[in-house]
Amino acid sequence: MDLKEELHASLKVTRAVVVGKCDGLSEYDVRRPVTATGTSLLGLVKHLIGIEQVYLARSFGRPTPFTLPWVEDGSMWDGADMWATEHEPREWLLDLYAQACAHSDKTVAALDLDAPGEVPHWPADRRASTLGALLIRMVDETARHAGHADICREAIDGQGQPDQDVVGDSAYWTAYVARIQAAADAFRTS
Repeated sequence: MDLKEELHASLKVTRAVVVGKCDGLSEYDVRRPVTATGTSLLGLVKHLIGIEQVYLARSFGRPTPFTLPWVEDGSMWDGADMWATEHEPREWLLDLYAQACAHSDKTVAALDLDAPGEVPHWPADRRASTLGALLIRMVDETARHAGHADICREAIDGQGQPDQDVVGDSAYWTAYVARIQAAADAFRTS
């Protein structure tokens, strides 16, 4: 497999993780903030829509056929791309993500890794980039948010790593966590 194919395959896997973490949850659970900074599953999806749209579309003069309201009105700079409003249906956001990913996939297929691009919101002296650099950035960004999605989902309903049930049952995990807690407790200061 060549480098472009390897990077693209990694991107597709991490995209699927993010989307899969939303499966089987209520509207409330995909939207609710799970961390002290407001991270939510659907917020991660919404954020990644814009990231795909900028780095693997607009940066190469290949704009998506849709616009994002939170980009158009500038509210993304106030964090509006990190959470889903009550007026943004889950299906709509997941469909936009699928469209953005499909559009990005066409960009990756059409261009070589050294194809020049320009990230519009970066400072002028740093805007120039390549498909290879931005594809690495997308893999990194999506993998980071897939990790956030893993933690969010585990906090919501206990669904952990994909092989969680293969590794052990609930008694195993309770004992495992207790061992970790005991090790941490050795360093607890009143």
